[in-house]
Amino acid sequence: MKNNRRDFLKLSGLAGLGLASSGILSGYNPAENPGQDDILKLAKRVHKQEFNMSGYAAPKLDTVRIGFIGLGNRGAAAVKRMARIAGTSINALCDLRPEKAAASLDNLKKTAHKPVVYTDKEEAWKKLCEREDIDLIYIATPWELHTPMAVYAMNHGKHVCTEVPAATTLEECWQLVQTSERTKKHCMMLENCCYDFFEMLTLNMARQGYFGDIIHCEGAYIHDLLEGNFSKTKYYDMWRLKENIKHKGNLYPTHGLGPICQVMNINRGDKMDYLVSVSSNDFMMNEMARELAAKDAFFKPYVGKAYRGNMSTTTIKTQLGRTIMVQHDVTSPRPYSRLHLISGTKGTAQKYPLPARISNSHEGWLSEADFKAVEEKYTPNLVRKIGEMAKAVGGHGGMDFLMDWRTIDCLRNGLPLDQDVYDAALWSSILPLSEWSVNNRSNSIDVPDFTGGSWKKNLPVDISLSKGGTTGVI
Repeated sequence: MKNNRRDFLKLSGLAGLGLASSGILSGYNPAENPGQDDILKLAKRVHKQEFNMSGYAAPKLDTVRIGFIGLGNRGAAAVKRMARIAGTSINALCDLRPEKAAASLDNLKKTAHKPVVYTDKEEAWKKLCEREDIDLIYIATPWELHTPMAVYAMNHGKHVCTEVPAATTLEECWQLVQTSERTKKHCMMLENCCYDFFEMLTLNMARQGYFGDIIHCEGAYIHDLLEGNFSKTKYYDMWRLKENIKHKGNLYPTHGLGPICQVMNINRGDKMDYLVSVSSNDFMMNEMARELAAKDAFFKPYVGKAYRGNMSTTTIKTQLGRTIMVQHDVTSPRPYSRLHLISGTKGTAQKYPLPARISNSHEGWLSEADFKAVEEKYTPNLVRKIGEMAKAVGGHGGMDFLMDWRTIDCLRNGLPLDQDVYDAALWSSILPLSEWSVNNRSNSIDVPDFTGGSWKKNLPVDISLSKGGTTGVI
């Protein structure tokens, strides 16, 4: 008998009586969780693929004409980076706040980019998407706007790059998949951690068999953002704090999850089967709200809210029987960690705590000299070509520039993107799926197959730069 709750129910005959779906065994009561049955249906949805976007190479673009929506923390930095990449034309900028749009426009004064600015109206971004002189929409807005903007852009013939997460509900995940397949437009989530240097090194090592068969991987986003979440100026209209009130579970899974999904060939030879998730209570956000409200009435509406718990832990089982653990904590006073752990039959790698380490036996980590030798052998060509420039330009140590440069180079050379819409949907779906599990006593829930079964034949991501690599840097 497999150690699997669903198999147990089938063997015992309880599933046939409907007890599994009614939640009698688990304590799940649909009447107390309105809308939760809809999530179960969307999780089990069988997708008939209209067109396979995995491995899809869109027609070449000699010049990638870009429109940016959202010019706050991430968007403004992206504009500066893109201005350094040859073969781009920044044709439009959009932000609800005129001062943000003006600041990004000012940063481009000494460049060849002369964008039109859209601002001051909530739906000004739609006018940007409707322009005929734009190929790529770059979205860096609050989370709840990512999917509506991406869908609108694709429907108007634009490729899309959107900040993480690409979606916050399963309905939105399916919208992204259906729209991308129908329009044959790329929808890439800007998961920059896939382009960090150790993550790319371990991906190349995995591709070449260094770790053997991958058994288990772990990822995390542990970052003390408590004060930032309660800042009046860091996030427009307190949107990030509001997300911590609106949702439970893992709100921000993709930084830790993306790189290990690539290592494990998820959506390309394996798929997620089901997950379980557990969260602690909130021990800090309400307390912070009370302390601030005692001094400033502005914060009184944030007192007594049902904030998500401090620590969220989600465990995932894959179709091939492998496991994934992903964690999220942005309020506890812990050292920063984007845990990146790979465990295989022949070796292990781990980043955080630093320094990053590699092992090929049970006797311990490689010496510094042996680590350097492995690094020299397995550093991917992408890093060899553009890595030093990426570090000089910056963006989280250079990984942001690597991501942007690689994306533009793929579009200009008519190559598949490293991340496709199925990755965007799957990695983002952990938010609503983990929330369902937390709300239902950590019961398991199926993970949708957004590829419609094509995961069985899709090929792994090619990071070898065997093609492309022709884009220059200004």
